This record gives sequence, C-alpha cells and structure tokens, in this order.
Amino acid sequence: MSRPVRIGVQLQPQHAPEYGLIRDAVLRAEDAGVDVVFNWDHFYPLYGDPDGAHFECWTMLGAIAEQTDRVELGALVTGGGYRNPDLLADMARTVDHISGGRLILGIGAGWFQKDYDEYGYEFGTPGTRLALLKDYLARIDARLGKLNPPPVRKIPILIGGGGEKKTLRLVAEYADIWHTFAKLDVLEHKSKILADHCAAVGTDPGRIERSVDWPGAEAAQTLVGAGATLFTVGVGGPDYDLTAVEEAIAWRDSFNPEPVAGIA
Repeated sequence: MSRPVRIGVQLQPQHAPEYGLIRDAVLRAEDAGVDVVFNWDHFYPLYGDPDGAHFECWTMLGAIAEQTDRVELGALVTGGGYRNPDLLADMARTVDHISGGRLILGIGAGWFQKDYDEYGYEFGTPGTRLALLKDYLARIDARLGKLNPPPVRKIPILIGGGGEKKTLRLVAEYADIWHTFAKLDVLEHKSKILADHCAAVGTDPGRIERSVDWPGAEAAQTLVGAGATLFTVGVGGPDYDLTAVEEAIAWRDSFNPEPVAGIA
C-alpha cells in the first residue's frame, strides 16, 4: 500500500432534536480514534421521518472544528449548487483556520430534489448540475488563491460521484480524494477510467485517495486491494451508536501500526 488505511465517521445531522447529541457524538468519535469526522449537506432527513429534526452542515462544521483537536473534518459532501462558490471557498478557508488546518472540502453535484425545491434552488438535470459543479470548482480554486489570509494548508478537495465521462474528469482535475459507492469490480473499472482522465490532464492518479463507505471488515479487505484507503461509517441520530465505528477502527489498526495524521 502506498498510503495508510483511514477510518471516517459520517455523523448524519438528522433525527437529533438537540445539537448536544451531535456534539457528544463528535467527542466520542474523536476519543475512539477516528481519522475524519464528516457530516452531510442536506436540509431534511434522507431516511426515517422525512420532516424529522435536522441541522445545517457548514455552521456545524465550524462548531466541530472548534470542538476537536486531532481529526480532519468536512462534509460528505457539500451540495455544489447550494452556495455561491466564492462564498463557499471563504467558508472553507475560515473553517480551515478554526480547525488549525484540518478541513477537507467535500463537494458533489447534488441529487436530493427536496432540498432544491424547499430552499428555492433550481433542480435542473444531472447534466446541468454537473456543469454547474465544473464551473464552481474552478471558481473555488481561484478564490482560495486570493483569500487573505490564505488557508492554513492546501485544503484537500474530496469529490463524490462516479460518472465516468464528467465526474471522474473533475476528480482528475481537482480532487485529492475521490468518494464512490462502488463495489469491488466497479471500483476497479472506474479506477482505470480515472487513470485515463488523469493521463489526459497530466495528473498522477496515485495522488488521489480512494474513499468508500464502510462495507464491513471482510469486504474492506478486498477493497484495499483495489486501492481504497478511506472507509467511512455512516451513523444517524438520535443515538449515534459508534459500535460499527469501533469495529472499523480495530480493523484499521491491524493495517496501521502507527497513528495516522492527515492525508498520507
């Protein structure tokens, strides 16, 4: 392996009637030894009661940045069309400073129509949302280079999605981390396509970390062989049970004799 295995937890900001439940889950996750704490960027629950309790992504990331000391943090993922991209870059830079240089800027094209309809965004089509993401990534990159003070570090960009023609091209151009829901055979196939895109734009595909959802230890073992090194366990409220997270951490530690810090 060229980089160590890492474990993330996505603390889904749904079905928690009090923010203190999320704050406690963040504390427990960092104490347990996770490498990354993610949330998600939606305005309503994705499962369970569709009108259940829910909190906003980026204000929460500022709080997580202030609360934690070690873990990286970010959205898995930010909806590309939900915020002006120059503003989003400034928000990311600010949270990066609050955290002392631990932010991951996760972003995708967006897909959950209720978010768009309820908050007044144009839903469009997958094609128009991807075109908007392409434009926004360029503007985010440009704005990050203009901000004063600049980010603490070069903020890693995580792009979520698996579209072979457009999304993977954006991964090749902009991403430090690629998140996909792909199974083993699909991951291997799409990694080859990503390598072709990287060759076209002059990027080393080996510098892009592969990120997937936690599939359990046995399946994770095979995905490591296909290049995946960041595994994220999704956990919802109100209980935020970290049992699966602790199992994933124990599995990680069988690979990594030394603690992991940041992007390898």
